[in-house]
Amino acid sequence: MNREQREVLADLAEGNIRFSCSMADYTTFKVGGRIEALLGIEKIENLLRVVQFLRREGISWFVLGRGSNLLVMDGDVPGVAIRLKGAFDAIQEEDSRERKCMAGAGVSLGQLLEFCRRKGYGGTAFLAGIPGTVGGAAIMNAGAFGRDMSSLISGLQMVTPMGDVVERDRDTLSFSYRKLEMPEGGVVTRVWMKLEKSTTPEVAGKIREYLRRRKKTQPLEYPSAGSIFKNPPGDHAGRLLEEAGLKGERRGGAMISAKHANWIVNRGGASAQDILDLISLARRRVREKTGIELELEIKVVGQ
Repeated sequence: MNREQREVLADLAEGNIRFSCSMADYTTFKVGGRIEALLGIEKIENLLRVVQFLRREGISWFVLGRGSNLLVMDGDVPGVAIRLKGAFDAIQEEDSRERKCMAGAGVSLGQLLEFCRRKGYGGTAFLAGIPGTVGGAAIMNAGAFGRDMSSLISGLQMVTPMGDVVERDRDTLSFSYRKLEMPEGGVVTRVWMKLEKSTTPEVAGKIREYLRRRKKTQPLEYPSAGSIFKNPPGDHAGRLLEEAGLKGERRGGAMISAKHANWIVNRGGASAQDILDLISLARRRVREKTGIELELEIKVVGQ
């Protein structure tokens, strides 16, 4: 970006901007080089103007969320990372009798779970322990333990790549495994949900149970991005990786977890390239052993 572009972005973000910002501080992997600019956007009108400007100027960008499900490569990373804050970081109850609520895309899944616990609204406990945002979870159709976000969502608001605001009802949305069909470059800004009838003690108990199950099977003690690969149809990536003898494989400070083969963890001092090398090794071994080409669940940003 040139100086003029930087000045425009700073104005559009109302000063909430950092240049040459280390992404290691903002990703759950705790790795990543320096992004050209990190913007905090608090109002939808500012987001519209930012998206329109970046598109017009041909500047690459992505929404950061809580930095999970993301591998940012080492070195200088061109483009802009956007964090949705302010108006995007709130939950509103819209109909208590019908258990309907609206969550901004920047709301963490932890915030959503706490809201549901207080209100006694069920159906979200499977999200316990996932370190993402409501917007990211909607786009990825995040799920666990046989449930996913599509079972909760009744509608979405999004900003299109052209910079328009649109609202979509559930029956016009197309969800599939770990995916919501939407235009490339679109941004989810609000999510409407219809939750299940429950009680505060029941919700709290289910959250504790799901957290216990995660702790037992997942290496939560190390920085990671969660599951690396999507499950292929009719199978589990973790099983394929384990049978290929990949548990415990290391490259630099990165390791394929001995607890769960579909997790790569940062044991300390890992680089993004270390992690990418393990990803390549895992895909090659599984392909050679089974003929299956594993598909990434995480997003890779940078060269």
